[in-house]
Amino acid sequence: MSDAAETSRRLWTEHGFTDDLWIRAEGVDALAGNRGVILPLETYLALDEEVRAANAGRLSVHLEPGDQLDAIVTHLSSLPLISLGFPAFTDGRSYSKAQLLRSRYRYGGIVRASGDVLLDQLELMLRSGFSEFEIRNETALQRLTQGRAPSLGRYYQPAERAETENAGFSWRRVPLN
Repeated sequence: MSDAAETSRRLWTEHGFTDDLWIRAEGVDALAGNRGVILPLETYLALDEEVRAANAGRLSVHLEPGDQLDAIVTHLSSLPLISLGFPAFTDGRSYSKAQLLRSRYRYGGIVRASGDVLLDQLELMLRSGFSEFEIRNETALQRLTQGRAPSLGRYYQPAERAETENAGFSWRRVPLN
């Protein structure tokens, strides 16, 4: 990632903007610092087991949409963060990965959305199991800075994160007359 792209993104959670305690790197040389390191899947898998064990808690992985989630299932307990890529807002394969991490594998760590993350997607990403978002889109940055996060009133599908009010399926909420 270029320095310009790195500085133009901000990390957002449902509680607002926060400092990013993680850096992206292509190799293990970044482990010399004090911050957590997010590595591409191939780099992470190529690491020696001793290196992974010695850096548990500060070593995480980034998966692109075409990467297989099964490749990291045996490592989930040692990964505090999993970054899932959105190279384009129209590519929704990482939604499925987030949902599987939470529902099938009961992953309790941070699931981060990275890439082309738009404001309109945030509520659905939260419902799918994401907990952090790298925001680069200028409109999204501006609206979130103003405290104008999107909110949907009703949902048509069940998800990892249920509605807080009137939970259930939307067609069951309205009495039929």
